[in-house]
Amino acid sequence: METTRSQSLAPLKLTLTPLKLTLRPAERLCCATGALLVVSGLVHLVVFAVDGGPWDGPVSWRKPIAFGLSFGLTLIAITWVTSYLRVGTRPRTTLLVVFAADCVVEVGGITLQAWRRVPSHLNMETGFDTAVSMTLAVGGGVLVVLLTVFALASFRNRPTGPLGMPLALRSGFAILLVALLSGAAMIARGVVLTRTGHQDAAYHSTAPLKPLHGVSLHAVLVLPALAWLLSRTSWSDHVRQRVMYAAVGCYMVAVVGAGVWAVLTW
Repeated sequence: METTRSQSLAPLKLTLTPLKLTLRPAERLCCATGALLVVSGLVHLVVFAVDGGPWDGPVSWRKPIAFGLSFGLTLIAITWVTSYLRVGTRPRTTLLVVFAADCVVEVGGITLQAWRRVPSHLNMETGFDTAVSMTLAVGGGVLVVLLTVFALASFRNRPTGPLGMPLALRSGFAILLVALLSGAAMIARGVVLTRTGHQDAAYHSTAPLKPLHGVSLHAVLVLPALAWLLSRTSWSDHVRQRVMYAAVGCYMVAVVGAGVWAVLTW
């Protein structure tokens, strides 16, 4: 009986051991940080349910909720998907750690201002508010640089992974660049309006681009996750590849639709 039991457990040990070795310390740190940011977003969802207040507008609990969830999921996703990129271990580790720190700064600044009941972005009312807004703007620039580096790496050398993963990664990063450009456009327009004395207009100027920014931001998570799920099925390579192409096409349609809406309402 004991021998049979040991034999039945042996395959389980062989299966679990590689999983423990797949995450390096920096990757564990990034995933843990992403999980904490997600928890922060969920906690503020509870705060919103208790405290109430408007959902829209420059001063709302929506911002720490949305940014906590979005940045947390994005950090976890980037940590995962960049493992398929042909990037050196040391450069990737450095980029990921800087990215994680920047995510914490962004969510932390937004959360701080939400508790102070003042706008987080484009707020130049006081010296402290200006410092927070400028920190968030600089942090946004750092995010653009880091994610662009990863995007270029995905196109410079074919990513590894199961069938469909290279397509998913390249498409996801390409669409992510749209999110970065739309985010930069929102900040640029808001800053111009703020500097010219149109503070209220600056707060509302980002609305047309928010759907485009939100939809395109998470393609780098959704498409690789689909490729990974397809690799666990018994479908043929041809079917999985066609499903992947269809998914990329549908996502592109959604991005184009959000882009058209942004142009029409800009």
